[in-house]
Amino acid sequence: MSESMNVVDLLIRLLSAESVTPDDAGLMDFVTEYLPEYEAIRVDEGGVKNLFLTRKFSEGDHLCFAGHVDVVPAGEGWESDPFVPRIENGHLYARGAQDMKSGVAAAMAVLREAKHFPGRLSLLLTSDEEGDATYGTQIMLAHLEEIDLLPESCVVAEPTCETTFGDAIKLGRRGSINGHLTIRGQQGHAAYPEKSVNPVHQIAPRLAELAGIDLDSGDEDFAPSKLVITDIRGGMEVTNVTPSDLKIMFNVRNNTRTTAEDVRSHVERVCEGLDFSLELTQGSWPFVTDRGAGIVGKITASIEAVTGILPAYSTAGGTSDARFMGQYGVDVVEFGTRNDTIHAANERVAIDEVEGLYRVFGDLIVQWV
Repeated sequence: MSESMNVVDLLIRLLSAESVTPDDAGLMDFVTEYLPEYEAIRVDEGGVKNLFLTRKFSEGDHLCFAGHVDVVPAGEGWESDPFVPRIENGHLYARGAQDMKSGVAAAMAVLREAKHFPGRLSLLLTSDEEGDATYGTQIMLAHLEEIDLLPESCVVAEPTCETTFGDAIKLGRRGSINGHLTIRGQQGHAAYPEKSVNPVHQIAPRLAELAGIDLDSGDEDFAPSKLVITDIRGGMEVTNVTPSDLKIMFNVRNNTRTTAEDVRSHVERVCEGLDFSLELTQGSWPFVTDRGAGIVGKITASIEAVTGILPAYSTAGGTSDARFMGQYGVDVVEFGTRNDTIHAANERVAIDEVEGLYRVFGDLIVQWV
C-alpha cells in the first residue's frame, strides 16, 4: 500500500470493519500493510489477534503507541448502521468512534509519517480488550519481554478527556476485586423464628461495615478503595420461610494502598462469629505512573502546545490494557478523545478531536529528546 490517507479517512476505514471482540475483521492485516516500513510481529492465541509493529530509527528510547481494534456489540437504538460511518454536524458516527479506533487511527497516521526519532517507535494492537483480555495485550507483552523488545514508554490512545479535548491524561488505573460472600443459616418457619437461624438478621447489624465502606483514605493519585455491594439475595421468594443462606456480591475498585488480602481481612472481621464463606477474585491490579516520568511531562507539553490546555492527571474509570504495561514496569499514560458516548448507541467522535489527537501524537514524536 503506497498511498497515505488523512487521519479521518483512515478512521473511516477502521470503523467500517465490524470488529466485535475478538474478531479483528481483517484490520491487523490492513494495519500491517499501511505501515510497510515497520517490522511486524504477530502472536495470535485463543482466537485473538495481536500485532506489534516496530521500527528502529537510531539508538535511544523506545516509545510505543498501544490500543485495540475490537469494539463492543452495537446493541439497539442506532439511527443508522453502526458499521457504516456517517458524518453529521462535525461528528463521525459509528461503533468504536471514540472507543478507540480514533486513537488507533491517530497513532497509525503519525507513525507512517515519522521520518526521525531518537530511538525506536512501535505500535501494539489487540482484538481482545473489550473482552476477557486473557489472550490479548498481556500475551504480546510476555513475548516482547522474551525477545527484549519491551518499550520504556507507552501511550495507550484510549478516550480520556471529560468535557473538553485535552483536559485529562490518565496516569494509572484502579484494580478490580470481586467478592462472593455467603452467610449460612438454618431454614425455618417465619412464625417460629427462634427455631431457625436467619442469615439476613445476622448480617443486618453489621451491613453498615460492608456497604459503601472506604477501605483506605486514598492519596494524591487515587480516590479511596470503596466496597460496593452489587447484589444481595436469599430465600425462596415466599413470606413464610426464612432463608437457609444469604449471598452477597460486591466489587472493590482498589487503589495501590489496598490489596485483596486487606479486603479479605476486613470482611472476615465483620463476619467474625458467623458461619460464612468468602471467595475473592482479582481481575486487574492497580498501577500508577510516576508524575516525574519522562512520558508524563512530554505528552503534557504536547497537549498544551496543541490545545492550549494544561491537562489534569486522572486515575478514574474502569480498566484498560494500560494495566498490563504497568505490570511490566513500562511508564504508561493514556490519552485520547472525549469519552462521552463510549459503548452507547450512536457513538460518535468530533472530527476536530481526531485531528487534534493526530497533532498531539505528531508533536510528541517530533519534540521527543
